[in-house]
Amino acid sequence: MSWDYRAPLRDMRFVMEQVLQAPQGWQACPEWQELDADTASAILQEGARFAREVLLPLNASGDAQGCTREADGCVRTPQGFPAAYRAFVEGGWPALPCAPEWGGQGLPLLLDAAVREMLIACNQAWEMYPDLLHGAYETIKGHARPAQQDWCLAKLVSGEWLAAMALTEPQAGSDLGLLSTRAVPEASFEADGALRVTGDKIFISGGDHDLSDNIIHLVLCRLPDAPPGTRGISLALVPKLLPDGQPNTLSCTGLEHKMGIHGSATCAMRYEGAQGWLVGAPHKGLGAMFLMMNSARLHVGLQGLAHLEMAGQNALRYAFERLQMRAAIRPEGAKAAADPIALHPAMRHALLKVQALTEAQRVIAYRAAQCIDEGHHHPDATVRDRALKVAALLTPVVKAALTHNGFHGTSDALQVFGGYGFVVETGVEQSLRDARIAMIYEGTNEIQAIDLLQRKVLADGGLGLGLLLDDLDAEAQRCDAAPTLTAFAQALRQHTQQARAATAALMESTATAADPEAALRVADDYLWGLTHTLYAWAFAASARAALQEPDAAWAQAKTERMRYGVDWLLPMAQVHWHRVTAASLPLPALAQPE
Repeated sequence: MSWDYRAPLRDMRFVMEQVLQAPQGWQACPEWQELDADTASAILQEGARFAREVLLPLNASGDAQGCTREADGCVRTPQGFPAAYRAFVEGGWPALPCAPEWGGQGLPLLLDAAVREMLIACNQAWEMYPDLLHGAYETIKGHARPAQQDWCLAKLVSGEWLAAMALTEPQAGSDLGLLSTRAVPEASFEADGALRVTGDKIFISGGDHDLSDNIIHLVLCRLPDAPPGTRGISLALVPKLLPDGQPNTLSCTGLEHKMGIHGSATCAMRYEGAQGWLVGAPHKGLGAMFLMMNSARLHVGLQGLAHLEMAGQNALRYAFERLQMRAAIRPEGAKAAADPIALHPAMRHALLKVQALTEAQRVIAYRAAQCIDEGHHHPDATVRDRALKVAALLTPVVKAALTHNGFHGTSDALQVFGGYGFVVETGVEQSLRDARIAMIYEGTNEIQAIDLLQRKVLADGGLGLGLLLDDLDAEAQRCDAAPTLTAFAQALRQHTQQARAATAALMESTATAADPEAALRVADDYLWGLTHTLYAWAFAASARAALQEPDAAWAQAKTERMRYGVDWLLPMAQVHWHRVTAASLPLPALAQPE
């Protein structure tokens, strides 16, 4: 069988239109009042066509060919990648969620997220090149001087130029406080922020390539008077080509040889007195960069979702084609020596788990994008503030949970293929390799858990969490009105109560400094406990929305998958909440290796 993709357009529209009621929400925002469900559907259909027809044929070949660094230091992407990018730009896709004043289409981030899911599913390595554009656009629009905005924003929005995010250094991975890249102000620094940047960065996605002439690097660095740690980090805009068209003094010194995403150029970069300009205030670069990082974290979560969808689709097709052993319950009239493996309970478990997680996580990821839209575009300040608080909680969950399941769920899908899944020709082994990196970059999943618990829950005394759980409780009340949804309502209410109780217990246990490790020991379990609470919401909201579906067979199948999630997946939350409420359990020190 061949590795193929059918965009889940029906489920995407179901989530947007029925579960999240997004078209009604767009009507509340003045700039989107003319956007309706049919227009959004047309955009998704065209995105699906581009992904399948343009990107999917380059996925396996790009993986086999990889990127190369020429003798002059220039990086070449796999054959077909530049032409695909030109088609992407000509189609206007980079401008989808950007403001019209900079040449953008001004459409919701929710629509952009759905399009990105399809692009990633068909070719993650290629999609990573334009992936950082929106975050760079938001960072420059929000913090750069007008002169820098006028020079580069329109070209970024159009896709004529691309962007790179330069954070990591050999000695400073997740601990950005250790970075040492230097920025020396020039004579005009006070007037225009001009400076010279010197240092080495590693693991820079798209640091150099042949898709666009210019690449705007957003580089974390230190000014001479910088205080130590993260309080002394500044952000500089450092282009590959200067405004006069001359090359800047930056270069790719090597390409990483990676487990996956071979078609994505992961560069070691050197900045040798490179011309740059300060973005934002001195020593406040990390806050400015968070606009780009938070955008990237949502997109990385979508990588996990896309891989899970892609692997699940192909595994399901294979499971109905592959005949092995007779099923315990055979189809009526079956006389063949063997049945499709899709009939065997072990395979049904594997595939139903992938399907239930994919569909629930699409609801959660799209809700995060919708909250960001509401937080920046809704005319009511109270709605904006509430939406941003909920988005702040959902972002680390989306990044961590979706990437975890993107890898482990793809591994489950590979298991369905048996030995054929372990060979290159099938396609699933590439998806597994490509998916693994998403658990690491843009802040490892462990860091996402710490961010969620310490910065998003404990820091405000659980106020933001309370808003999120109130929304979930409201869904349980809506389900109470339908007798067929009683089990969904009960499960959701049980999980929100557990989340509240576990959070209260944890706050009490961490109220003193007697055990400074307490929250850190259980952060990962806290994230997974809350993730299962969100699963319960997604299962319930999807089952309720399915009641309105005119296609009875489709609605029944959807409800059965959501019920599978309630019965078979939600019980795992008990393990995580037990550990959270037992935060005082000791964690032994590791023995030093001999």
